[in-house]
Parts: sequence; structure tokens; C-alpha cells
Amino acid sequence: MTENMILAENILQALAAGLLVGCLYGLMCTGLGMIFGIMRVINFAQGDLMMLGMYSTWYLFTGFGILAFMGAIIGPIVAAILAGPILFVIGYYMHKFLVAQVTGIRVAGSEGEGHYAQLILTLGIALILQNGGLIVFGSEPVSIRTPLSSSAVILGPFWGDFVEVFVNKARLVGAGVSIAVVIVLFLFVTRTRIGKALQAAADNSEAALYMGIDVDRAYHIAFGIGTAVTAIAGGLVATYYPFQPYVGLEFVIVMYAGVVLGGFGSIIGAFWGGMIIGLVQQMSTLVLPIQLQNTAIFVVFLLVIFLRPQGLFGRNVERV
Repeated sequence: MTENMILAENILQALAAGLLVGCLYGLMCTGLGMIFGIMRVINFAQGDLMMLGMYSTWYLFTGFGILAFMGAIIGPIVAAILAGPILFVIGYYMHKFLVAQVTGIRVAGSEGEGHYAQLILTLGIALILQNGGLIVFGSEPVSIRTPLSSSAVILGPFWGDFVEVFVNKARLVGAGVSIAVVIVLFLFVTRTRIGKALQAAADNSEAALYMGIDVDRAYHIAFGIGTAVTAIAGGLVATYYPFQPYVGLEFVIVMYAGVVLGGFGSIIGAFWGGMIIGLVQQMSTLVLPIQLQNTAIFVVFLLVIFLRPQGLFGRNVERV
């Protein structure tokens, strides 16, 4: 192979990996974007709720073996999807009994509109989940063994008989499920009665109350859905990435960067923000050591914020 062929193969390999990882990041960011877009809640516990989704997936398939009868390929994917409803319930009641006390009408007119209390509360929840997870799950990293994570689809050759791209099957399936979940979420928000109620509560909570919408319940549902979506993303990541109770710290910054890049209040924008982060992270490996991947992410992040403070999709895609 010539140097040009090697360079072309490396670029295509990084591009393919970036697109697949970006889909998973996009799903994570969509969950957080759902929460912030509708309620304007800054949730620093989102990464740790994702961690619970990863462990839920692990217990459903490996720990308790409930879904082991589905096989090593289908079982983990179904377990990741089922982690969504489990974390929806946790998110729903977490908002109802905790987060709701420092949001909405209860804190209207207070200094910072309750955002200071939200920061302290969600940071506290994050610490409880991290240390509670350490006690319950232990500190040893675990993973979900699946044939998909150790095999690849070969694309090509693209240049004679030499340039080929290897696509990890676990990431490929995860990307496909991520896109499907985002499409279903978009249709739910824009086409269903509950989704339109969520949009109304986001646009003007006081007017929504006058229209007979239970705004508090809408917020509970939105928080639960945002938690569930991120949990599904965590379950999909768990099929190829070892994790432990502090894994949320590795992803929460990526989530917020993606939401800001896409534009606050934009669900679809959050997905594209996550996609951009995945692409930048993987493409940066062509010129930077792996330890500096996050540096490349935040260079792009700062450039976007400097040139377009509202985010890339802040105007064009609002609250959907």
C-alpha cells in the first residue's frame, strides 16, 4: 500500500467510527436536551442516571440472566431498550419528589430562578448515585460480552484491492437503534397529544395551565423520558465499553457540550451536536494522541460558541 492509500484508509476508518460513536453520543445528548429544552433544568446527574441504565442492561442480560434466552446478540440490545422504561420510572419519581421542589412556579421570582438550587441538588444526586453505585455494584469494571463487540463488518475495498474499512458490529447496531429511538421520540413529541402538551408546557407553562394541561405531570414525564433515552444510550454503549459506577463522569461533559453545540431547547439539535462531537473526537486521532481527543472537542466547542452563541441549530429547530 502507498502512503496515500494508508492515509485514505485511516481517514475513512476514523470517519466511520465517528459517525457510529456520534449516533450514540447524539442519543445521550437528546435525553439531556429533552430535560433542558422543556424544563430548563440543569441536571448534572444525567451521566450517573446513564450509569444506572448501563447496570440495568448488565443485570437484565448478564447479572440475573433474565434475557439470556434471547442469545448473545439479540439479548443485550433488548436489555438496553428495556433499561429505558426502568429509568423512566426512576426519573419520573426523582423529578416528582426532588427536582420539582426547585423548579417551576415554586421558585419563580427567586434569585437565579432556582438554578442555583438545581445545581446543588443534581450534584448531590450525582454524588449519591456514584457512591451508592460503588457500594452496591463494586469498583471492578464490568462489561456485557457479545459477539458483536468482537467482530466487524468489512466495507470496501474502495481503492483497488487495498483500502478497506472495518466497522464494529456492536457500534453499528447501537447507531441503528439510536437513530430509531430519536425518530420515535421526535414523532412522539410532535404528533401525540402528550407530546404537544409537553411542547405547550415548555413554551409557556402559565398559558398551558389555563388550557387545562397538568404542567407538573408534563414535567415529570419529560424528565422521565429524558432519563430513559439516555439510559438506552448507556445500555448500548455497555455492549462494547467496560464501565463502573463513576463512568458517568466520562460522558456528562460530552452530553452538555453536545446540547450546547446543537442549541439549547433543541432536541434534534442535541442529536446533531452529539454527532459532531463523535466525528471530531474520532477524526482528531489522525493528528492527535488519544489522550487529547477531548481537547479537540472543546476547541470546536469554543469556536462554535464564539461564532454562534445560540448553537448550530438554535434558531432552526426549537423545542422539537
